[in-house]
Amino acid sequence: MFIHNKRLQYTVRVAEPNPGLANLLLEQFGGPQGELAAACRYFSQAVGEDDSGRKDMLFDIATEELSHLEIIGSLVMMLNKGAKGLLAEGAEDEATLYRSLTGSGNDSHVTQILYGGGPAFVNSAGVPWSGAYVDTIGEPTADLRSNIAAEARAKLLYERLINVTDDAGIKDTLKFLMTREIAHQLSFEKALHSIQPNFPQGKLPGDPSFTNVYFKMSQGEALRGPWNEGPEWEFVENPQPAVDGGDGLVSGSVSDAEMDAVTAMKTRTASDVSVDPLTGADLGSGKAIPRE
Repeated sequence: MFIHNKRLQYTVRVAEPNPGLANLLLEQFGGPQGELAAACRYFSQAVGEDDSGRKDMLFDIATEELSHLEIIGSLVMMLNKGAKGLLAEGAEDEATLYRSLTGSGNDSHVTQILYGGGPAFVNSAGVPWSGAYVDTIGEPTADLRSNIAAEARAKLLYERLINVTDDAGIKDTLKFLMTREIAHQLSFEKALHSIQPNFPQGKLPGDPSFTNVYFKMSQGEALRGPWNEGPEWEFVENPQPAVDGGDGLVSGSVSDAEMDAVTAMKTRTASDVSVDPLTGADLGSGKAIPRE
């Protein structure tokens, strides 16, 4: 059960309307790294979680992300408030109103026209929110790593948003939201490492013939580091197919009837490399038309 508290988790202060900044903030409302995506990701994980401690953590953080969604939505609403009224009431002439919406050089006029200045579930480029942003796979050692990465990406977006505004109140609110991304990363990291072992993910072990092998797949001198150098690594300088020792070809078995059908199709669709036919590309380029 959810109960809405009419007070925000953090006080929102906006000095003056700024439709352009409002449009940028939509990235954290309806974007892939935004608060709705995070809330849905953690909520779905919590519902499917069997460990009571992780379930509580995921529900708590999912619920907090909804409160952050409310904060971002409130910022967008306040930043759009003046333009929303002017647009709704036609209080300025067309040219002045259009300049006020496009003066910051982005697509804020689009979101104003389409959504009336409200916080729509789109990103800053107007792309609608997608359930594909919720990348839960149902294995805690994989999902927690994904959560850590998601919080890290969200933190970086908040940093960038902080850098494009000089409004002290907005900076303060965005800094709070950015800081909570750090706190969530810590919780997820602790939860991940409370599962031992947690690598590799899942139950099945890897093939020991390949788990600690690094294949150099690029030409030129290789920069070596702890990711491919050291006692745990076998560095293969020039990997040749097939690395399993086989011939690297595809093989399999089919029934006689299936093989007859495959052979017939192969014969019917075989290429004749002895001819150079006239094509539409030749006609279109004019090369096939003799000129006088």
